[in-house]
Amino acid sequence: MGTLRVVLLLSLIPSPWVLCSTGKHFNQDSTLTLEQQDVLFNRETYLEARRSKREAAALWLGEDYDSSMVFLPADEPDDAPAGGVDALELPTCLLCVCLTGSVYCEEVVPEMSAVPTLPKETAYLYARYNKINKITNKDFAEIVTLKRIDLTGNLISEIEDGAFSKLTLLEELNLAENQLVKLPMLPSKLTTFNANHNQLKTKGVKAKAFKKLEKLINLFLGDNALEAVPVIPESVRIVHLQNNNITDISSDTFCKGNNTYYIRPNLKEVRLDGNPVLLSKHPDSFTCLKSLPVGQYR
Repeated sequence: MGTLRVVLLLSLIPSPWVLCSTGKHFNQDSTLTLEQQDVLFNRETYLEARRSKREAAALWLGEDYDSSMVFLPADEPDDAPAGGVDALELPTCLLCVCLTGSVYCEEVVPEMSAVPTLPKETAYLYARYNKINKITNKDFAEIVTLKRIDLTGNLISEIEDGAFSKLTLLEELNLAENQLVKLPMLPSKLTTFNANHNQLKTKGVKAKAFKKLEKLINLFLGDNALEAVPVIPESVRIVHLQNNNITDISSDTFCKGNNTYYIRPNLKEVRLDGNPVLLSKHPDSFTCLKSLPVGQYR
């Protein structure tokens, strides 16, 4: 009986923590204004609606289908909750999901138009499908622990040349599905670089942009407007250059034209499909490769 009284008494005590519709909690204390609390609650309601749509789509596809892999079309402007507070005015770990060393800021509401302030121990940043339009030298200057950055599906058209210069531990950089016309200097320890589906032309990618990346394994530059193949480091295993405007290659593009004994054992996959170049006209360009590139031969 005494235990029951204690439970009833505790249930009557007001809690500063509110359970949102997504199952997450946020604190209604004085550190947040009423307007900020309202925006956060609207955001949780909005994300719950998005999750329900994904689950409904997954159910339609089949009961074993993973709802987290269902991608929905972008919402109309009226679908997103209206709020007078900009994303940058709210603490990052209230707008995003912060776990130990990881920050997830995907489809943030209200709209996120710049890289948010990150906890200094951040190693993995996922800020996909937002409205980020520029990366500055200050954005990552103090987050030297970063190992992976994924900015897929934003509106990035400019990256200042030193934006990644201090990220000596960075291994994976994903800039796919943006509006880039030029690449900045890249960190030397990158193993994977993805800039598929941008607007890159050869004049915006220095000929030796990747030459010093001695640990690079995967290089994805498909669906751009490149006219030539950049210098590919010896370490690369996979290079995707499909759907560009490449019109010519030579015996030095992948091999060493003056060395007929040269073999390139690491490079296992080359995609050149969707380019104007006719590969059958350049038989001496692939003698060092284990397999022929994918592309147009006739």
